[in-house]
Amino acid sequence: MAAAHLQLPLFLFLLILLNPLLTVYGVGINYGTLGNNLPSPKKVAQLLQSTLIDKVKIYDTNPEILQAFSNTGIDLIVAVENYHVANISSDVSTADEWLASRVVPFIPATSIVAICVGNEYLTTDDEKLEPKKLVQAMQNVHAVLVARGLDRKIKVTTPHGMAVLASSFPPSGSTFALNLMPTMTSIVGFLADTGAPFLVNAYPYFAYRDNPGTISLEYALLGNATHGVRDPKGYVYGNMLDAQIDAIRSAITALGFGNQTIDITVSESGWPSKGDHGDIAATPQNAKTYNTRLIERAQSYRGTPMKPKDKIEIFVFALFNENKKEGSVSERNFGIFNGDGSKVYDVDLSCQFCSNGGTFGFGEKVSGGGARGPSVWCIAKPHADEKVLQAVLDFCCGPGGVDCREIYESGDCSEPNKLLAHASYAMNNYYQMHGRNYWNCDFKGTGLVTFSDPSYGTCRYPQQ
Repeated sequence: MAAAHLQLPLFLFLLILLNPLLTVYGVGINYGTLGNNLPSPKKVAQLLQSTLIDKVKIYDTNPEILQAFSNTGIDLIVAVENYHVANISSDVSTADEWLASRVVPFIPATSIVAICVGNEYLTTDDEKLEPKKLVQAMQNVHAVLVARGLDRKIKVTTPHGMAVLASSFPPSGSTFALNLMPTMTSIVGFLADTGAPFLVNAYPYFAYRDNPGTISLEYALLGNATHGVRDPKGYVYGNMLDAQIDAIRSAITALGFGNQTIDITVSESGWPSKGDHGDIAATPQNAKTYNTRLIERAQSYRGTPMKPKDKIEIFVFALFNENKKEGSVSERNFGIFNGDGSKVYDVDLSCQFCSNGGTFGFGEKVSGGGARGPSVWCIAKPHADEKVLQAVLDFCCGPGGVDCREIYESGDCSEPNKLLAHASYAMNNYYQMHGRNYWNCDFKGTGLVTFSDPSYGTCRYPQQ
C-alpha cells in the first residue's frame, strides 16, 4: 500500500495538520450566470467536486449557488455588486444587514473565504461610482466580520483591471494611474493590515488582439517564448501574464508597501474561443492552449521573475459561455463550457481518483452513481498536499481506529496503489465511524464530502 504501514506518532500528525506552511493549492474558476441556458447550480456544484477546481468565484451572493455548494469542500468567493457599494459604504449597520441576510445563513456549511467589494470598480465608465465609497465599503464589511468573529476566515478585497496602472511596461517601472494614487494607497494599506490579497483581472488576450504585429502570440499564450522580453532591471519574461503580475507588484512597491507581505491573486484570466469579425486571436485552439497552460500554471508552485518563490493563486475565466452578456462577441465566449453543458474545447479538469470516477461533463453519466440524498461519503481532495494526506492516513489507520486491511496488499481496495486512493478509503471510514459530521471530513482542508459513491470494482466504500 502507499506507505500506510509507516505510522506517525499522534503528536507529529497534529503538528503537520496545524502547520500553516503546508498549504493546499488548487485551481479557481469564475462562475458567471448571465445566460438563459445554464445548468442548475446544484448540478454545477456536484460535478465540480469531481475536478481539480477547489475554489469558485461568483459575482453576487446568489442564494441558490451558495446553498448548492454547501458541504462540497469547494471554497466560494462572493461579491458586493458595483451598484450596491454606495449603500454598503453608508454605515456599518447597512453592511451588517447585508452580511446577515446574504452570507451568514449559509456558513459554515458553505465555505465562503472572501468577499469582493465591487469588480473593477475604479475603472468602469460609470461616473456615479465614487472611489472613496469603495474604500469605506471595504472597511465597513471588514468591521462587521471582525464584530462577528469571522475576519480570520473571510477576507475582504476588490478585483482591479490592468487599467488601474499608468502603464504596464516595463514591469519594474509600473505605477498606478496618478488620479487613482490616493485611493490605491488606501486600498493597499487596508489589504496589508488585514492580510487580504490584491486581486487583478489580467488578460494577455486583449493586448495581443489589439497589437498582433508587435506582440508574439506564443508570448501571450503563456508559451515561455524562447528569447522572452527583457526588463531594464534584468528580469526576463517568457510570457505576458508574469509581466502583468510583476507590473502590479511594482506599482504596489511604488506606493511604499514593498516591505510588507501582500499576496497577488489573478482573479480573472482567460481566452475567448470566438470573437468579432476580423478577430484572429479568438479561436478554440488558442483558447484551449491558453487555458490548459493557465491551469498548469495555477497548479505549479512557480512565482514570477521578481518573486520566483511566491505562489500565485489563479482563477480561470470562465466556466460557461454567457449568451446574455453585453459587449463584443468575445465577451460571451470565454467559457470552457457552453450553456448546455457541452465542452467548447477539451481542457482536462479531471482527476485520477474522484467521486465520479474522474470524468467531467454536464451531459455525461456519473459513473459512480449515488444520487443526492442520505448517502454521503468522504474522500480526499485530488490536489491535497501529500505530506498532510500521509499524516491523515497514518492517523486514521492508527490512533483513529480505522480498519485499514482492505488497502493493504491483496485487499479489495489496495489498487490503485496511490496515496490519494488509500487516504480516501481511510478518511471515509473515519467519517462514517464518527457520525458523518462535516467536521469529521475536514482533515485540515484535505477532505471532501461527496454524494456520489466512490466505490469501484470490488472496492466498496462503507456508509453509515
